[in-house]
Amino acid sequence: MHVVLVSTYELGRQPFGLASPAACLRQNGFDVTCQDLAVENLDRGAIATAGLVCCYVPMHTATRLAAKVLQRVRSINAAAALCCYGLYAPLNSEYLRGLGASTILGGEFENGLVELATQLAARTNGDPLPARTLVSLDRQEFAVPDRSDLPGLEQYAKLRVGSEQKLVGYTEASRGCKHLCRHCPIVPVYGGAFRIVQPQVALADIRHQVARGAQHITFGDPDFFNGPTHSLRIVDSLHREFPDLTYDVTIKVEHLLQHRCHLTKLRDTGCLFVTCAVESVDDDVLCRLAKNHTRQDFFEVVDLARQMGIVLNPTFVAFTPWTSAAGYIDLLHVVENLGLQDFVAPVQYAIRLLITRGSRLLELEDIRCRVGAFDEEKLVYPWCHPNPRMDSLQRRLLGVIDRAQCENASRREIFDLVRNATSHCLGVEASCDRRDQDSASPAVTIPYLTEPWYC
Repeated sequence: MHVVLVSTYELGRQPFGLASPAACLRQNGFDVTCQDLAVENLDRGAIATAGLVCCYVPMHTATRLAAKVLQRVRSINAAAALCCYGLYAPLNSEYLRGLGASTILGGEFENGLVELATQLAARTNGDPLPARTLVSLDRQEFAVPDRSDLPGLEQYAKLRVGSEQKLVGYTEASRGCKHLCRHCPIVPVYGGAFRIVQPQVALADIRHQVARGAQHITFGDPDFFNGPTHSLRIVDSLHREFPDLTYDVTIKVEHLLQHRCHLTKLRDTGCLFVTCAVESVDDDVLCRLAKNHTRQDFFEVVDLARQMGIVLNPTFVAFTPWTSAAGYIDLLHVVENLGLQDFVAPVQYAIRLLITRGSRLLELEDIRCRVGAFDEEKLVYPWCHPNPRMDSLQRRLLGVIDRAQCENASRREIFDLVRNATSHCLGVEASCDRRDQDSASPAVTIPYLTEPWYC
């Protein structure tokens, strides 16, 4: 049987979520075609001959894009069974089933895809499969991802260091997360569990990508230090085999402080930067999000990273129902006082809190009272800020940032545009007192990935 795996968007990365199940399905005798619609057009011929089409939905944007893809697939091949899998599939199972996906898989999905394909291949009649939603947290033995029919790395986001660009590979050493942050979409699926990819599998995956030109690797783990012993074993082996290869990881503020003794290991094995979901510099907002760190913890992490010679890439949820005008201006002051204008990706100044199905944010009474009915098209619970100027500011900043990036403005230049737009929108001076900036750094060259979006 012919199986088509489709990805719509994954942050400019070559999708592990296609390559990993493709390997498992091929090992079990299935003919598999991978389609990454972020960089290539849908292959109508492949869809027309498929007995099973599976759409990978690891994030919010990917899920919204998948809706149109499922409609196109159904118009090309009405007989094919449809499946959606990935983090956002079980969160939006009713919606996706309404688009024709009879099977919804979440968590550790590789074995479920093989079982589904096997069941379909064994059918002796054309009866449709019963609707099923399965979230599996079973520990599994991964196959080495098969990227043989995915577009080349040159078609994906690059690593930029000054004027130099490098090809970037992508892999995962673990899935899920040990933590229960209220706004995180991982929590409703994994519930505080995380599962590792065997070190030999991750290393083999990286090895294959290096052979295809990768000069830098992004580890897509939600938190690289959920299992620090496991993660450090991988980067030790990686550095021994490829001493010139660099990489980046994502680690919580809490873990950077808790495992500070391991930061020199990251630096010395080629970690070029660490993405850190700071989310806010307001302790009240951090408490509501259950981030388990404070404003002062973030300041300490910034100092620690500088002492260790590690580049920090902070990310924020800049607009929440609790973000006041003064609080947003304070965020800009913090970025400027800490000299982080070159370190923060501009879109972070305009990220707005998403409240998805199953979100732990709905545990909060003030959120339940504030949100409207679930929006089946946007796949969120809509909310409005109690101060309409804050919603207007967020929309304006998105436009300012988008235009500035199209004009190749620097991060520092965009920060100044954001600050000026904020002053104009709120009618309050958002400039920082320059006398308070003793710790600020001059403009520096910061490595970053060229994909500008984050959700």
